[in-house]
Amino acid sequence: MADPIAVNPQHYRLVFENERVRVLEYSDGPGDSTGTHSHPDSVMVTLSSFTRRLQSGGREVDVELHQGQARWLDAQEHSGTNTGSTPTHCLFIELKEPRPDTPGGEEQHPGATSAGRLGPTAA
Repeated sequence: MADPIAVNPQHYRLVFENERVRVLEYSDGPGDSTGTHSHPDSVMVTLSSFTRRLQSGGREVDVELHQGQARWLDAQEHSGTNTGSTPTHCLFIELKEPRPDTPGGEEQHPGATSAGRLGPTAA
């Protein structure tokens, strides 16, 4: 797994960490992009409204989120670009514990999840 802070230190900042969770703050400006990095299962909380394009394994997903939303992010590997006219500002609450339905906490293949989702979802 490519750690977001190691790959994109200009955009990610560690806010809090213990043995169960890690909280990252993410910020960028219009036109900024990230290198390919990974997230475990996470909750994303938007602190600003923004539009992004996520890429992984030949797939692309456009995401538009509004300030104050909380979204689930299945474990995944992706890169992204701010395609809007506003900065992106959000928090990622990354879970360190394996999924209960994943024997031994085995990771999914990069860029995919059990449901094949890329990007955040409402549930």
